[in-house]
Amino acid sequence: MGGPPTAPQHPSAPPPYRPPAASATPTADTRTGPPAAPPIPVKLLIAGGFGVGKTTTVGAISEIAPLTTEAEMTSAGIGVDDPGARSGKTTTTVAMDFGCVTIDRSLKLYLFGTPGQDRFGFMWDDLARGALGALVVVDSSRLDDCYPAIDFFERAGLPFVVGVNTFDGRLTHELGAIRWALAIGDHVPLVQFDARERLSVRDALLVVLDRALDRAVREKGA
Repeated sequence: MGGPPTAPQHPSAPPPYRPPAASATPTADTRTGPPAAPPIPVKLLIAGGFGVGKTTTVGAISEIAPLTTEAEMTSAGIGVDDPGARSGKTTTTVAMDFGCVTIDRSLKLYLFGTPGQDRFGFMWDDLARGALGALVVVDSSRLDDCYPAIDFFERAGLPFVVGVNTFDGRLTHELGAIRWALAIGDHVPLVQFDARERLSVRDALLVVLDRALDRAVREKGA
């Protein structure tokens, strides 16, 4: 009577899972290769007498908010902490200043500003530990304030550069006269810079870095 019986209808099964084909476009990791090496850390000191511009130097160049340990000056500093007639300075560094700056992505300079008063001199040995070089900041109107820093680095055998800070855009004395007054040899670089200007500070630090690396290369080859 009717046609042949039909097979019962069942819901169709889902197709088997197949992972997506690999993309021909390389991922970001494969395009760039291995991650870049981290910058080499280099410790430098910013030293000098009281009120010569060490804190300003660190603050002008640091790529992070600089760490400072400034405290209000008190009557204990009268006759001891003299920032000179050109300064309205009312605070003083009682421990250190700290900042850092990356140079060409290969070097990272860690800057430690030393306290300028003699009564904090006991900290210098600790701050200098591991440093490769130093910038001695000088106020040309108060050259005698930087003698202790120069003497310290000469005794320690640490490469240093003398940077004359031009507070008002001019020098009280010529660089040649300053070199003679400080009694430093020609092997010690003497530069003029402005502690308020980032590029000027960078150029001074590059001289310190060049001297420190040259010393390290010579010692390695000895």
